[in-house]
Amino acid sequence: MPRPIALACALFLVTAPLAAQAPRAALETLSGTYASPAPEPWYGGYGTRRFTFENGQWSLVFTHALDPQMQRPTFRFRTLGPYRIGAESAAVPGAFEGVFFEDAKFVTLLTEDPNLIRAFGFSDCNLRPNQEVDISLTGCANWKPVAQCREDHDLVAFDPTGLRFGVRRRDNDHCTAANRPTALLPAVVRQ
Repeated sequence: MPRPIALACALFLVTAPLAAQAPRAALETLSGTYASPAPEPWYGGYGTRRFTFENGQWSLVFTHALDPQMQRPTFRFRTLGPYRIGAESAAVPGAFEGVFFEDAKFVTLLTEDPNLIRAFGFSDCNLRPNQEVDISLTGCANWKPVAQCREDHDLVAFDPTGLRFGVRRRDNDHCTAANRPTALLPAVVRQ
């Protein structure tokens, strides 16, 4: 078999199981890690997203830095819990309404610059550089305590570029379905 045809057949065999599933079923049974292929513009700087899915559970690690090389990090946010895929989105063709439950929330301060700490709203969060702090009960900056905001209402979709989620609100408040995004971010890709 000529090499290009063999390569195309091998690619088909790898992607066929996912493509054969209905889009919703594929999202409901996600397994593996999906991450930003490169740092993306976030919050006046850059960030990377790393999602892990397994057995109906999800986790996110978001790392922020001031530069696109991620050499001047500011903070890391981590959250985890179960997730549920709902109806198809009326606003975004091919996307589904997802609810990502946050059973726990954590922040790690990665800078000691007092101006940056203040600018991100971390001054009152009792954070110490390079130590992960559980903010589940207290919240911190724009992250509300789990008791006030356990549900993150988002969009989720597969497309040829990867797994896509909704554009975040500036205040990061996706605690209600009314605040669900109406557009998609660039994809995170399978690792």
